[in-house]
Amino acid sequence: MKIRRARTADAAQIYELVSRYASQQQMLPRTMLSIYENIRDFQVAVNDDGGNEGRIIGCSALHFTWGDMAEIRSLAVDEQAFGRGVGSELVRANIAEAREHGLIQVYAFTYVCDFFAKLGFRVVAHESMPRKVWMDCINCPKFNCCDETAMVLDLVAGAQPEPFDVSQVSIPIVRIAGRRAEGER
Repeated sequence: MKIRRARTADAAQIYELVSRYASQQQMLPRTMLSIYENIRDFQVAVNDDGGNEGRIIGCSALHFTWGDMAEIRSLAVDEQAFGRGVGSELVRANIAEAREHGLIQVYAFTYVCDFFAKLGFRVVAHESMPRKVWMDCINCPKFNCCDETAMVLDLVAGAQPEPFDVSQVSIPIVRIAGRRAEGER
């Protein structure tokens, strides 16, 4: 197995892997457009043994959410590659990239807490992740009934992410029946 940066030519295989888990409600779905738009976030694990050489057997993305933190998302491993350490190697590649960028924290919203705990992540309250909640979760169909666990890995001991100010987030202004929304100019 080889871990490498994803290329646009990998988008269909990434989509297939993510969609398989999304259809089982084990992760949120991604559109092909979303994968293409975020292809630079992805790492892929490529099979390098025998007849299926070059086939993608796993993927994960490191999505930057602020100057000091990023989310590990869309972690998916082909069932035929279970037990080979593919998921762990992908997350380690994400963590290495986060360190290269000088981030102090990475996080994941997950159903597989034991997996992330073995890699040093700890469980935190959703409320402790306001950037994630205001930037992504607020648009999620599971917003009011999220069943994922928030987990964090501190890359710099004792460092705290920048305080969050909701005014830093651009929230679309909605017009109702042609009237100006509060705060609209």
